[in-house]
Amino acid sequence: MIATLNEVVEHVEQNLDADIDIVALASRLGTTEYHVRRMFSSLAGMPLSEYIRRRRMTVAVADLRGTGSILETATRYGYGSAEAFGRAFRAVHGVSPADARRDGGPLRSQPQLRFRLTVEGNTPMDTRIADRPHFRLIGHAARVPLIHRGANPHIQAHIAALPATEHERLKSLSSTVPAGLLQVSADVDPDYAEGSELTYLHGVAVTDDAAVPADLDVIDVPAGTWSVFRVTGDYPAALQDTWAATATDWFPSNPWRLRPGPAIVAVLDRSADFRTATCELWLPIEHT
Repeated sequence: MIATLNEVVEHVEQNLDADIDIVALASRLGTTEYHVRRMFSSLAGMPLSEYIRRRRMTVAVADLRGTGSILETATRYGYGSAEAFGRAFRAVHGVSPADARRDGGPLRSQPQLRFRLTVEGNTPMDTRIADRPHFRLIGHAARVPLIHRGANPHIQAHIAALPATEHERLKSLSSTVPAGLLQVSADVDPDYAEGSELTYLHGVAVTDDAAVPADLDVIDVPAGTWSVFRVTGDYPAALQDTWAATATDWFPSNPWRLRPGPAIVAVLDRSADFRTATCELWLPIEHT
């Protein structure tokens, strides 16, 4: 995976002034756009789309020092108007292209990335591979922003709005694994950009032929393979650390890649104040 990401970075660098087709590139490299975007975001700390924008705006500075118009520079880097280019330029540098041309700065450059494998792995990851038939996730769904670290107040508010009796009703409907009440993240932005919206479902897993109450939301989950990571520790920090480690440690060392689908957290045990917990993180995967 490290070599693949470096190939992606090199392709981006050679095509800053051209269309960058990540779908075709990922296919040529023997992987998928979804996996490339998720791994890039996890390891680089920014979405691939944001990296491309920053690199384009970094090299565009040199063009602005020339004699061509701002519109010519905008067109070269794929923007249909000077206004659209100006918004992207200001988002990266904090100044307009005209100000940069006149004053020379201040500017914020984005260096070309290089991914390197650091041998760590001193903490074994408790993982198993599970094949699951088609099942359904049912419960109460809401659109919430993605937050990488700490508790998500939007999810907390969503769960708090449900009456206590509803949690018990949901648990009684659980009929397949992952068992019990589940925390489900679906429709996640492939770039995994913080602040992007996802569908969060508080619910349970049921067999594909189970009767579903009309008042509950449903996510159909096709048959497939899952990596299941078991983690015990501070909640949600230990869970979030494990999620990050799947990108830095597990996927680069194993012949699997992420496939589209919901990520599921099953809380197996927890302290009374929910400061510590034992959880299982289910991620949809496919063989490379």
